[in-house]
Amino acid sequence: MMQIQRLDIAVIGDEDLVNGLRLAGVRRYHIVKNDHDIGEAVRKALTEMMDESNVGVIVILEDYMKHVEDLMAEVKERRVSPPIIIEVPSKYGTRYKDITKYYKSYIRKFIGFEIEI
Repeated sequence: MMQIQRLDIAVIGDEDLVNGLRLAGVRRYHIVKNDHDIGEAVRKALTEMMDESNVGVIVILEDYMKHVEDLMAEVKERRVSPPIIIEVPSKYGTRYKDITKYYKSYIRKFIGFEIEI
């Protein structure tokens, strides 16, 4: 019988996102401050979390994805899992026209079928 491995959920985001998910029980997080070099802070946090074997899901603000596009392409190329990286909209909105359609396609890609919510 295969042993089930417990994996953590981690979050990379601003204080609002991180604090909200900490209230929901997320213990692994990195708060990115609005400093002059947000891109470098996001890259460093994502690289560290991707290298940890006990992190299964990484939640990251959609606004930060532009700083790590090359890392994401590398992850897709390797086709290894975990972690699964999920981008969430910021409190200012999203870049996707139909967010429901985006998440449905995202779920279909990972589990192979559609879930009706």
